[in-house]
Amino acid sequence: MNLNEALRAIAGVFILASVALAHFVSPNWLYFTAFVGLNLLQSAFTRWCPMISILKKAGLKETGEGCCK
Repeated sequence: MNLNEALRAIAGVFILASVALAHFVSPNWLYFTAFVGLNLLQSAFTRWCPMISILKKAGLKETGEGCCK
C-alpha cells in the first residue's frame, strides 16, 4: 500500500467510524466528520496534510507496486 492509498483508507475509516458514533453514541461526533472533510478540502488547495507527514514517518512511500501501476 502506498501513501495515497493509505491516506484515502484512513480518511474513509475516520468518516465511517464518526458517522457510526454519531448514530449510536452522540450527534456531536459529526463535528469530527466535518473536521476530516474540511482537512481533505484544504489539502486539495494547500497540498499539505498532517496525516501524510505521519505516514511518511511510518515508512510509507509515495509510489508503490499497486494493481494499477
